[in-house]
Amino acid sequence: MHGNTSQTSDSPHSGGAAHLIGVEIGGTKLQIAAGDSDGKLTEKLRFHIDRGAGAEGIRHQLEQELPALASKWKAAAIGVGYGGPVDWKTGRIARSYHIEGWSGFPLGEWLSGCTGLPAYVENDANTAALGEALYGAGKNANPVLWINAGSGVGGGLVIDEQIYHGAPPGEMELGHLRLTREGAITEDFASGWSVDRMVREAVLKNPRGELALALQGDQAPGGEARALRPALEAGDRDAEMILDMVGASLAYALSHAVHLLHPEVVVFGGGLALIGEPLRARIATALPQWLMDAFHPGPEIRLAELMEDAVLAGSLAVAAGRLRASLRTH
Repeated sequence: MHGNTSQTSDSPHSGGAAHLIGVEIGGTKLQIAAGDSDGKLTEKLRFHIDRGAGAEGIRHQLEQELPALASKWKAAAIGVGYGGPVDWKTGRIARSYHIEGWSGFPLGEWLSGCTGLPAYVENDANTAALGEALYGAGKNANPVLWINAGSGVGGGLVIDEQIYHGAPPGEMELGHLRLTREGAITEDFASGWSVDRMVREAVLKNPRGELALALQGDQAPGGEARALRPALEAGDRDAEMILDMVGASLAYALSHAVHLLHPEVVVFGGGLALIGEPLRARIATALPQWLMDAFHPGPEIRLAELMEDAVLAGSLAVAAGRLRASLRTH
C-alpha cells in the first residue's frame, strides 16, 4: 500500500471533545482518520490497497499506523466502516466480496487487541449514511436513505439520527435488489465495473468518439467510467445513453426502497456521483414514474456533500455513540 497524510492545525493535545479514530476499509482504498464526536477530521491517512496482499496486507498496514495515531491523539475508541456485510453487534466480518481473507474475521476484537481501545465495526454504507445524515447532504432530514455507486452499489438508512439495523448481517443491500426476473441486480447496471464495461463497448463501436478520446493512450482495463464526464461535456451521444441507462437503473432500484421506507431525502454518493448534476438529475427525473401516486413527487435526491470523508465521519459518529452507550451500561 502507498499512503499520504493530511492534517489540520488542531493540536492532538488541545482541549475539547474526546478524540476518536475512524477507519474505512474498502475494495480499493484504506483510510484512517483521527477526529471528534462532531465528525470533524483532524488528521487523515489514505492508502491504496494491494489486492494481491489480501486482508493480511490491510491488517499489516493497520498494525503499522493505528497504535501511533491513537496514541498521538489520545483516542478513546475506534469506529470502522467495512466494505461488506458485518455483524455490527460482534464486530465480525460476515463475508468478503472485494478482498480475500476477511470472511469470518473478528475485526473489532482484533483492532482492540492492537490498540487497547474499544472498536466498533459497521458496514461502510451504514457509516456513510450516518455521516451524510448528521453532517452532510441529509442534515435536518428524516429518514435519510443513502445510496452509493462505486465499485459496487450500497445503501444505508438513518432514522432519527440512528443507523437502521435489521437482523445481522447487513441491511439496505440496494446493489443486490433484483431488477429483472432473470436475476439481474442493480450492480449489473449501475456499479463502477458495469459502467466501465458499457464505456468499453461504446469505444469498440465508435473508436473515434469522445469516450475513446478521453481514454486515449490508456491501455490498462478498468476505471473507464472516468471518461464519461469529459465526454458528456463534449456532448457525446454514447455518453448520454450510458448515463440514461445508469440513471434509470438507479431510479428503478430506489423506487422499491421508497415504497418500503419512504425516506424524506435520498443522498447519492460514491465514485459515479462525481459525474454530478447530470446523473443526479436523471435519477430524480426517472424516479416518479415508478412510484405510486400518493408518493409523488418522491423524495428529494441530493448529491453527497462529504464525498470521500462520508465513511470516516460516520465511523467517528458510530464510535462516539457506541462508546457512550457502553459507558451507560457499566
